Amino acid sequence: MRDCTVHRKTKETDIKVKINLDGSGKSSIETGIEFLNHMLASMAKHGRFDLEVTATGDLKHHIVEDVAICLGLAVDKALGEKKDIARIGTAVVPMDDALVLVAVDLSGRAYSDISLKAKARKIEDISADLLEHFLDTFAKNGRFNLHVIVLKGKNDHHKIEAAFKALGVALREAVKQIGGGIPSTKGVL
Repeated sequence: MRDCTVHRKTKETDIKVKINLDGSGKSSIETGIEFLNHMLASMAKHGRFDLEVTATGDLKHHIVEDVAICLGLAVDKALGEKKDIARIGTAVVPMDDALVLVAVDLSGRAYSDISLKAKARKIEDISADLLEHFLDTFAKNGRFNLHVIVLKGKNDHHKIEAAFKALGVALREAVKQIGGGIPSTKGVL
């Protein structure tokens, strides 16, 4: 089974993330930030990962950042040497007025280009820039390439939720075991 638990405790936060890449989409998320809970549950459901997150902390910024760190580390560790995975995953996901493209490459090289195109500074109980920071930090700590492009949309909630759903679908495609050894001409990732 490809799973991992990461626990991170600092003076600012106490975070525990458990992921099973071969799950069914079950989740239990409690970060104290309702919209982040909703986004992580959506990502897990559409990625068909089992995901448990518990987080407490002093500031939303610290919680968001540390959850992303732990989630990235957990995904990277759960993949191990990345033998037999597809490596690359893409998804174009609609949600009402929104249409979002997400592409991931589990290359071992961290890079992100994220534009959620939020018009409002705050979405529900979290600032829009913190959600972009979450995605960037997740990619860096997961050591993968992440591109998120909002193709169209008016409602910020819909654009961001479509992005997290698309991320789940793209990750599900990238972690899929297809055989063939390490998916790199170098022989390592």
